[in-house]
Amino acid sequence: MARFGIGAMHNTINSRFGPKPLVHADYAIGLACRADSFWVADHLNSVLPPSMWTPKHVGAARLIPKMDAHLEPWTMLGYLAGRNKLGRMRLGVAVTDTGRRNPAVTAQAAASLHLLTRGRAVLGIGTGERESNAPYGVDWSKPVARFEEAVATIRALWNSKGELVTRDSPFFPLHNATFALPPYKGKWPEIWIAAHGPRMMRATGRYADGWFPGTTRATEYGEQLEIVRNAASDARRDPMAITPALIRFIVTGRSRNEIDEVVDSDIARVFTLNCPAKDWARHGAEHPLGADFTGNQDLIPQTIDEQTALGYAAKAPRSLVEELFAVGTPDEVIDQMAEFRDHGLRYLVVGNLGVQPSLRKSATATAPYLKVVRALKRL
Repeated sequence: MARFGIGAMHNTINSRFGPKPLVHADYAIGLACRADSFWVADHLNSVLPPSMWTPKHVGAARLIPKMDAHLEPWTMLGYLAGRNKLGRMRLGVAVTDTGRRNPAVTAQAAASLHLLTRGRAVLGIGTGERESNAPYGVDWSKPVARFEEAVATIRALWNSKGELVTRDSPFFPLHNATFALPPYKGKWPEIWIAAHGPRMMRATGRYADGWFPGTTRATEYGEQLEIVRNAASDARRDPMAITPALIRFIVTGRSRNEIDEVVDSDIARVFTLNCPAKDWARHGAEHPLGADFTGNQDLIPQTIDEQTALGYAAKAPRSLVEELFAVGTPDEVIDQMAEFRDHGLRYLVVGNLGVQPSLRKSATATAPYLKVVRALKRL
């Protein structure tokens, strides 16, 4: 069995003290826990209604006044590559999208980081979500087709050996394009694909070195992993060469009462708007945005005011909150992740959700969170 890998996640949001303190804190946690990699998110705005990000609902709002104040991820990773010399963690984006960025620019950014870090860059990539595309004038009508063409374009440029590339594409045609950056010691950054639907999972099998799924259930994880591996076999690739990964945000604390306080909070419940209607239905509830709502890919959270968000949160099943995150005492969280491991998971990227209603309790939850991450290394 392959060694179980651990990555640490950072959400790249500006704080009242500027852009550096929070990323340094999360980076230090990754080092302290001997994580294998450090990942940053790529968003233009938040995945939950900013109207709910106030000290009334979440203590961290005292440190992070604007939940939508996301920092540019490649700039952040370049800063880390130049300033943080301790440790040998790989650096990755989890994940960038193929709507807002021309794939040639993404290919350049990832290749540049790979050279700067001496081969430690990882390109996490996916379709993205409507909320970071449509409001900014990006066509959202065919996100999967655009994604497939973007990844094929990145591969074509990386494999061009500096020769001119001409390639037909409905989204990203190349006309005598050149890409002269070299790979690091003959190797390009690994591509880890965020894939949820059947077509995206088949694309993962064709193109990916690693896989980030959208499922929150261990049994479904194993079923989807089989789809990815079958697609790899169909493409005459080694199915076992694709790293089965997962991004999981953790809700833990010093006591069950502290954990329950988070799970029952309005801010945690409103996160479930990012779940598709079918997940709400499994928990015996109807999604407030309709029985056919697809979840985070189509959510526009910045248009939801506080009272509307509170009404939505009141309808969220508690069990869905517990499924959406890894919730529990350190031992309980470890057991949950062990179940995913038993269904094929080999690389877990974790983040501290940090939405305790009390800022003090948010700080004290760091110790049990660290206990979880250290124990995960032994899975």
